[in-house]
Amino acid sequence: MTVFSVRNFGCRVNRAEAFSWSEKLQDGGFVEIDDWTRSDLILVNTCTLTGRADRDVRRFVRRAGRDNPEARIVVTGCLAERVPETFNDVPQVWMVLPNGAKEELADKILAEFPNPVPAAVPRVRRGRAVLKVQDGCDSRCAYCIIPSVRGPGRSLPLSDVLTSAADLAGRGYREVVLAGIHLASYGCDFDPPSSLVRLAEETARIPGVARVRLSSLDPRALNDDDIRRLADHPRICPHFHLSLQHASDAVLERMNRGRMSSRQAEILDLLRRLLPDAALGADFLVGFPGETDEEFEALYTFASASSLSYFHVFAFSPRTGTPAAAMSGPVSDAVKTERAARLRRLSGEKSRVFRERFGGCVRPGVVVGRRSGGAAVLTDNFIEVEVPSCSAALGDMVDIRVTQ
Repeated sequence: MTVFSVRNFGCRVNRAEAFSWSEKLQDGGFVEIDDWTRSDLILVNTCTLTGRADRDVRRFVRRAGRDNPEARIVVTGCLAERVPETFNDVPQVWMVLPNGAKEELADKILAEFPNPVPAAVPRVRRGRAVLKVQDGCDSRCAYCIIPSVRGPGRSLPLSDVLTSAADLAGRGYREVVLAGIHLASYGCDFDPPSSLVRLAEETARIPGVARVRLSSLDPRALNDDDIRRLADHPRICPHFHLSLQHASDAVLERMNRGRMSSRQAEILDLLRRLLPDAALGADFLVGFPGETDEEFEALYTFASASSLSYFHVFAFSPRTGTPAAAMSGPVSDAVKTERAARLRRLSGEKSRVFRERFGGCVRPGVVVGRRSGGAAVLTDNFIEVEVPSCSAALGDMVDIRVTQ
């Protein structure tokens, strides 16, 4: 019996890629477990978005080699693409694969690893299927290294995505998460062009797919008609996460994202009017070079007054090769830490207020975890609820009443 585990760092696209590897390896007779210290094979999908991401990846790979010296480690992803030599000092690292080899990763393992013996153990199953439909980015934001390690934007053919989604539905997955590095640009590279809206609508029509959830969206690629169509569809989750990054037009211009603050507010207001109960999230980046106290306060004021339910906050980390790495006016680490902490506290409060609105309400959800006789259920609007007594299986669709 050959046992493997997967460790993901970074974005939802990494999770989608790892989901695909796991399904294929289990089809081939491998056994997946969560405990990498007992695994024969450890797959590490890396991130290099920030310096902290780099450190976390390096620390984990070295620890895995030290604590499980008999394992073979396969490293891929954006850090492996950018600096593959960083793993040369870990003898347990068996393969370092660039992003371009990810699609063949599972096939390489099946071909090169000793033939596993299929084991009579339960297949690892997740509550939701995560499907990569787009990769790469053409936006060239000043701070972002991802276009250099992921390449230009490119979409998977619509027919291929729908075939994969139908296969996942046939395996029992009721919620499909569509993921991409620049998901909102899906189909722009086709001739004739297509769109994310069409993809989401077509996926939602597949028999067995109860709902479709979208990963992060760039507001620059959204128009009002798209937003209305997504919001009106009964099988598209009322949960939209937007890559806003900032709310000061001066900072957004330095980021090479354009003067978008007013448009960002319009999009949030439209979504909230169309979907009063939707979860609305955002990414914010603090400490960009030259960010003044006034510019940060503009961001804080915007976030506080907005209809956002939560936000993810990142502190700027210079990435060699990006325009921002050479910009003047660096913000001190202490100031970045303080600004990030303020925004995270605000996010926590907004999240609490949003969730408390649903006490006594019934929401549809999917079982995403099993816990000692109970379950963790993720609602359509992105609230994770603990259900103390629940016999539903992982991945089942359920209705729940929020009591506390």
